[in-house]
Amino acid sequence: MESVHNPDRFMADLRQVLSQGRKRIGILIGAGAPLSVRVNTDGNIDQNGSALIPGVDALTTKALEKLDGIEKTAVDSIRASLPRGGNIETILSKVRLLQTALGKTPVNGLDGDGYQLLGAKICAAIGEIVGAKLPPGRCAYHELVTWISGTQRPHPIEIFTTNYDLLIETAFESARTPYFDGFAGGHAPFFDPVTVAGDDLPPRWSRLWKLHGSLGWKVENGVVVRSGGYESNELVYPDHLKYDLTQKQPYAALFERLKRFLSLPDTLLLVSGFSFRDAHISAVIDDALAMNSNSSVFAFQFQKLADEAPVRGLAVNRPNLSVYASDGAVISGIPGKWRLGDAPKNWAEIRASFWGKRWDNDDPVFLLGDFSSFCRFLALSHSPDLARPVNPDSGEEVTVPAAVTNDSH
Repeated sequence: MESVHNPDRFMADLRQVLSQGRKRIGILIGAGAPLSVRVNTDGNIDQNGSALIPGVDALTTKALEKLDGIEKTAVDSIRASLPRGGNIETILSKVRLLQTALGKTPVNGLDGDGYQLLGAKICAAIGEIVGAKLPPGRCAYHELVTWISGTQRPHPIEIFTTNYDLLIETAFESARTPYFDGFAGGHAPFFDPVTVAGDDLPPRWSRLWKLHGSLGWKVENGVVVRSGGYESNELVYPDHLKYDLTQKQPYAALFERLKRFLSLPDTLLLVSGFSFRDAHISAVIDDALAMNSNSSVFAFQFQKLADEAPVRGLAVNRPNLSVYASDGAVISGIPGKWRLGDAPKNWAEIRASFWGKRWDNDDPVFLLGDFSSFCRFLALSHSPDLARPVNPDSGEEVTVPAAVTNDSH
């Protein structure tokens, strides 16, 4: 007997949590997020266009394609030593390891200084690719900020992201919505781990924690500062274990913040665009959920449940980690396919915000694994026209069944 889950029930509950604004909420945004923002050659929003920023595999190809000679030979050797050829982050980690370890001893034609220059060249290429600007029209990032700023909350929204781009910062600033990213000051803002660890700022200031570094970060006079521009890229994805104390500090403090957030009571972390293939972040989430049963993680995944092996494996052992994939879910540790129930009155429009056809596919799927759909769902949680359904006779909210079982499934 195979379990099945009814998405109506879980999304009705989530809408209620989002609209009330009482729970402590965080959002983890991965590299899949900007893939959902499509633009044409003029930089305008166009669903038939290209991704605003490519995914990790395409980013890896584009960042390395201009290397030649000894540098290409060195990178090819590194990729041959990594599972499935690695990606831009694992390759960069290996480059920096060789930079630190080799000294004057050459490996594949490069010594330590040569690998340092190679790493700088790769970071410069990454910076060019991820330095894309938000399109002039409204997109998912604007709708995310609309939801954040639309409710008065006792706790700030905390955004954790592995992305190096400045898209979220741009959306916050265009909406005149205040946020704190760990840096303090005016001329050359410096990283302040003491404030990162505390909660001294008012709740209306959202928190933005860039776990893998960011464009615009650099080391100046031994201090990590934020330049405010796109030109600095030296602190994009540093290896967390092999950097000196000064450069390691932002990442140690930010990962500690993620752990601390998940250790607090009554917290909910919403995940979008993250594959759970980053072992470092996945381990932090897994450990925190094991220690704190009062925290929850909802992971919205783009692919089918069978194709989301890393997060599915975590979820079957952690009942407070729920996975919402396109064709099914893992809820309370139980995998199952989606099955819609009978729609309550006035529910069709709400259901359309999380269930429907994706592009030209014939079969409807659960939509929130797509970052744009996820942000639209958040923004619509404010809408009084899309409230939880009410029984017209009793005036009470309708409860939608959570899950059923059927031998035929």
